[in-house]
Amino acid sequence: MRVLLLAAGNVVHTRRWAHGLAGAGVEVVCVSQHGFGDEPWSAEVECVELPHRSASGYVLNAAAVRRTFAARRCDLLNAHYATGYGTLATLSGVRPRLLSVWGSDVYDFPQISPLHRAGLRQVLGSADGIASTSHVMARQVQAVMGPHWHGKVAVTPFGVDAARFAPAAARPGAGTTRPLVIGTVKKLEPKYGIDTLIRAFALLAGDGSLRSALPAGLRLRLVGEGVQRAELQALAGSLGVADQVELAGAVPHDQVPLQLRTLDIYAAASRLDSESFGVAVIEASACGLPVVVTRVGGLPEVVREGETGLVVPREDPAALAQALRRLTVDAGLRERLGRQGREHVLRHYEWGDSVRRMVEVYRRLLAGEPLQAPALGERA
Repeated sequence: MRVLLLAAGNVVHTRRWAHGLAGAGVEVVCVSQHGFGDEPWSAEVECVELPHRSASGYVLNAAAVRRTFAARRCDLLNAHYATGYGTLATLSGVRPRLLSVWGSDVYDFPQISPLHRAGLRQVLGSADGIASTSHVMARQVQAVMGPHWHGKVAVTPFGVDAARFAPAAARPGAGTTRPLVIGTVKKLEPKYGIDTLIRAFALLAGDGSLRSALPAGLRLRLVGEGVQRAELQALAGSLGVADQVELAGAVPHDQVPLQLRTLDIYAAASRLDSESFGVAVIEASACGLPVVVTRVGGLPEVVREGETGLVVPREDPAALAQALRRLTVDAGLRERLGRQGREHVLRHYEWGDSVRRMVEVYRRLLAGEPLQAPALGERA
């Protein structure tokens, strides 16, 4: 099977899919108008750069995609992200065509205007199949298309390499003198609610009634870079916790497991439903971390409430602080949720299983077999 993977080659998720599929025996031709980044690519993946790199390339590159598909004798085109490469794939006319939706393309884009919604519906409706990383986003596709649409949606989680994302050798328990570290690994952008996390941390650290019960030297570690850096630094200062909040900067993806192993609790305070799956959350769970997430998008789908983590309302610093307090004062709860979180990832989100599921979707699409949409309310 030879697949043309049409996606942004400078994004780590694209590289991971390409390498994973190639490792599973799929011949992959990755085609991109964004280049292929600085990270190394496997020699098993053929990389083809499209001639037009601006936004107009989503129109102007259609003929080049069509020629590449024919010249490489590809069996199937898999485009990633509906409102960019999905549009390009549609204009190319190549079939069969699987469209992998990512999040903001089906949550945020159709809210811009009726014209944007109509364009998205055209792209979704013309695909031969749609792949979604979560059940909740599959339902969002259905909501965009309307109740009378009967398209094909397959759920293909973006899993974790559990051998790389593994727990630290030891974590602090009761009576430890080592600082306990709450943290997150995310871009410093409004979507991810880092400001909410800082506010919650300030409530936690400043609660005099429970301060004696908190571990000594409690810290908040933010790994990532983005447009809010200065704003978030100022916020920490205004709340009196600047000396306890570390902005560690961005790191390459291959260093993320090491960064996660410096944490004791992982928090994802995202505020938008376009946080459609929660890759960072299952990476943290794979590392044995208890997690606290907001009830947005696909985050509650990858967390078992009370079993692998805690779920709180979005944009509610007080509720987030209370959940973090439960974990900071109870080492046994941290250990139990972290252990069960890794077990949950191994059962449902191991990377090899994700790749095999995607290959099976390819096979079904080529064979003309049904891609069954998840039942309403179904969980991974």
